[in-house]
Amino acid sequence: MFKKYLFPLLIVLISVVPLMDLLKPGLPLTHDGQDHVARIANFYQNLLEGNIIPRWAGNLNWGYGHPILEFLYPLPSYFASLFHFVGFTLVDSVKLVFGVSFVLSGLAMYLFVKELLNDKKAALLASLLYIIAPYRFVDLYVRGAIGEHVAFIFPPLVFYFLCKLSKGYSSRYLIGGAISLAGLNLAHNAISLMFLPLMFIFIFYLFFYCSNKKYFILNTLYVMLLGFGLSAFFWIPAFMEGKYTLRDVVTSGGEYLVSFVPWKDFFISEWNYGGTLTLSKQIGLAHWIGVLVSIVGTYYLYINKNKLWIISSFTLLAFWTTLFLMTSSSNFIWQSITTLQKFQFPWRFLSLTVFLSALLASIAFHIGPNKLKKILLLILVVGLLIVNKDYWHVNDFLQKEGNFYTGIYESTTDTGESAPIWSVRFMEKRPKFKMEVISGNAKIKGIERKVTLHSYEVIALEKSRILENTLYFPGWIILVDGKNTNIQFQDPNHRGLMTFYLDKGKHKIEIVYKETRVRQVSNIISLVSLIIMGASFLSLIKKKTV
Repeated sequence: MFKKYLFPLLIVLISVVPLMDLLKPGLPLTHDGQDHVARIANFYQNLLEGNIIPRWAGNLNWGYGHPILEFLYPLPSYFASLFHFVGFTLVDSVKLVFGVSFVLSGLAMYLFVKELLNDKKAALLASLLYIIAPYRFVDLYVRGAIGEHVAFIFPPLVFYFLCKLSKGYSSRYLIGGAISLAGLNLAHNAISLMFLPLMFIFIFYLFFYCSNKKYFILNTLYVMLLGFGLSAFFWIPAFMEGKYTLRDVVTSGGEYLVSFVPWKDFFISEWNYGGTLTLSKQIGLAHWIGVLVSIVGTYYLYINKNKLWIISSFTLLAFWTTLFLMTSSSNFIWQSITTLQKFQFPWRFLSLTVFLSALLASIAFHIGPNKLKKILLLILVVGLLIVNKDYWHVNDFLQKEGNFYTGIYESTTDTGESAPIWSVRFMEKRPKFKMEVISGNAKIKGIERKVTLHSYEVIALEKSRILENTLYFPGWIILVDGKNTNIQFQDPNHRGLMTFYLDKGKHKIEIVYKETRVRQVSNIISLVSLIIMGASFLSLIKKKTV
């Protein structure tokens, strides 16, 4: 029993070592860490008020609110909210998400490679290369990229369940595959798109060698439909309603042009805690050794007619392709496939190189001489830890009171790409009042204020024009005495803010954020997918009890 779980236990123990700095008090000082905590504070407030799919961040943007939660990968926020609900502070909840994700990603990689190669030692090596990589520590301790960090859990899991399905049908593999794919979509949309081509290539490889091709394709189709269905509540509105934001304006500004990586930086790139232009883009010494050895290994597999030569060849091709896509030589591709520009930084493809280099090294190790594997594995693991030991430390810590994150936050927490297209990119100061009179004469009394419901009592002494200091975005409606009223939001003096007229008299005003038709349909798709998955799960339980 102990022997069965020895390697997973080793992965957990080794992965804890680079996380020790997270045990220190305070929030690691990173590019995005503080903003993530503020977003999650707004996300959690939504959940407390019964909004199980948070889309509006009421306290962001100097208190004018912001639709960023509709476009921000929600899974890390759900995880952090769970930790916060059971009693951890917001900061500690975010640190827990980083730590737990780091460990789980290593275990996921171990599962996948063990299933692919039937080699525990190779799987252990792949797992450690997957987590002990320079870019993983850039995400963790330099950028504080919580979405990308959580996303690392899911590609190995998707590939693992596809491997299982290629060998035979089981409801648990269908459910596991669908949940893993949904998790990837909900963890980080850009990373999900990057991994999709690899996923399809792997499906084709498995299809070529599996015995029951018909059932494999049907099961894979089921996983894809259910996985995208479960995550539809997020990705469909994010895609469809992005046209109402500055997304295309911001991402088409050529920001990616200054973020291309010189080839030398993949080999030698000084470790630092600087900005996006200066952070380290190195692949890692141990990873490069694994890639170079795998070239010889692929040839060995080919001449010995081992089917692994195909997957090794495609992985090598994918590895070098991702490197090319990060260099300025690929600019013509970025200009032709404009979707790539939405990724903002070409070096985001380092997420793929971490996965691909770990897989290549494990295949090369797998075909090595069995007599030397134990000692070679020990040398490789020790060497891996030594060459990366300087990267797993925090630069500094932020010490903030909890209400800093839960109160009015003076940022949108993004670069403005989620701001409504009819508004300014960023607000610059707090409003004096939540609601005010801009013409006429009226007395305003606040009754209730929640994230998605602002309630007032207004006595208009004459016909008056009222300003609600909340950004307009599709979904907001204004009810005057229970009846819908016309909203204006393009006044050049109050860009993007909601204004409306009131006739003379006493009025009950309710400003409500509701689901648009697109969001409603997306929610239904996810609900139906959840019911189907639940039925599959019950069927699995029933079979086990019979």
